[in-house]
Amino acid sequence: MAELIVQTESRTEFGKNVNRRLRATGRIPGVVYGNNLETMHISIDPIDVIKILQSESGHNTIFKLKVEDRLADVLIRDLQLDPLKGSLIHADFQTVAMDEVMEFQVPVDIQGTAIGVKNEGGILDVVMREIEVECLPGEVPDSITVDVSGLEIGNAVRVSELEVSDKVKVLSDSELVVAHVVPPRVEVEEEELEEEELGEGVEPEVIKKGKAEEEAAAAASEEAPE
Repeated sequence: MAELIVQTESRTEFGKNVNRRLRATGRIPGVVYGNNLETMHISIDPIDVIKILQSESGHNTIFKLKVEDRLADVLIRDLQLDPLKGSLIHADFQTVAMDEVMEFQVPVDIQGTAIGVKNEGGILDVVMREIEVECLPGEVPDSITVDVSGLEIGNAVRVSELEVSDKVKVLSDSELVVAHVVPPRVEVEEEELEEEELGEGVEPEVIKKGKAEEEAAAAASEEAPE
């Protein structure tokens, strides 16, 4: 991705009402912090943020944020969405030093069709969607490829088997399962299940009820005057 510069504006007014008026103009509030930098309060066009999130590197995109006459290398650290509309309402940006190692969450990219799925009817279960890594900001991969084509039922790919650049250190537990193929699920017909439940539950109830009626009738017969 070519060097990206996103223009922002500083803001000095705060509060719910101020933020509501700001959003009405098509912008959202945000903050910039990190690297011994005094927190800066900004406003930004949410469309610029969404474009970055939709890029190949997504959350891990390093870009330049322009605040007045100052440029800073940043990445998106946190987002807030409207709970009802799902629209973006706030964004946090963290400054980064390109020569300092940082931790990142890198998405998993599943490649291929597992043998156990294609030939045996198994189901591919992807357990981990992201892998935690440590590297320089300029070395973070867009994704980590996981080839599942050789997996049969019962086989798995673990973190220790992932292939990454020697400039990237994987932090996730090496024994964790990233993806595996499980046996096909056996579906039980609802009607058969209901019949089994009725066969086990209703019949004893009828027997008990009949016996109780016989005992009651016998007791009434004994008590009746001659």
